[in-house]
Amino acid sequence: MKITAFGQAPRSKVRISTLQEKKLRHEVISSVSLGDFASARLADEAGIDFILVGDSLAMTLLGYESTLPVTMDEMLHHTRAVRRGVKYAMVVADMPFGSYQVSVEEGVKNAARFMKDAGAEAVKVEGGEKRAELVRRIVEAEVPVMGHIGLTPQSVNLMSGYKVQGKTIEAVENLMRDAVALERAGAFAVLLEGVPREVAAMITGELSVPTIGIGAGPDCDGQILVFHDLMGLSTEPSAKFVRKYADGASIAAAAVRAYKADLESRQFPSDGESYHLPKEAQLALAPGLTRKREMLH
Repeated sequence: MKITAFGQAPRSKVRISTLQEKKLRHEVISSVSLGDFASARLADEAGIDFILVGDSLAMTLLGYESTLPVTMDEMLHHTRAVRRGVKYAMVVADMPFGSYQVSVEEGVKNAARFMKDAGAEAVKVEGGEKRAELVRRIVEAEVPVMGHIGLTPQSVNLMSGYKVQGKTIEAVENLMRDAVALERAGAFAVLLEGVPREVAAMITGELSVPTIGIGAGPDCDGQILVFHDLMGLSTEPSAKFVRKYADGASIAAAAVRAYKADLESRQFPSDGESYHLPKEAQLALAPGLTRKREMLH
């Protein structure tokens, strides 16, 4: 095995097989949901396994009130940006509301666009048993699919809000059927959102493909959080399952206030942060430069 100058083995590109091997070895799969180049580069350099270009960027980056308004073109745009920031992590693109609900054919076409036009390596589709045929057809078109069950934000109006799913025996049985149907249809992983820990553990034990949890407890094969949430950049109240690893909003606000204060006191930019004419040119223009400085002060 080749060793780098720092004594560590070089990282390998994360693929579907990487995630499957991690499940078999009981190694946690790491993921974040984001939608821009700079954040993608940071996550990739931190060793995150896969990056989801999640439709949550509708709120975090575009200012929408929910995920529903974000379009295919917007998702393609952000997927391209993320792709440019990534070398090792696998890139999974969220199929937005309306891109697959109309027909299976439309869903297959849009899934292919994420790979062909934006460089995604897989797509994510919300819904369980009712999406099995769509998942099967997308996979047959050579596009890997991650399923998503439990709290599915694109169905927020049908669910009457963002509520934990799978709290009755019947609901648990439905979730299990959904998960199994997705695996049989060819999904390489299943994201479990907003379900009780015990239910997520049952599904994880039943499936041979990895499960990725968000608000589903610690027993899933992997975990995902929205980048803005873990960085503390969101201004809205956080969900119970969100752990903030930084107070990014306060840090950024303090930095902008300090910048503004330095501008107003003329401490920025300083002479050391400025470019200068050669000495000969300064001497020739000395009278004019002196008058300009006097006007400023």
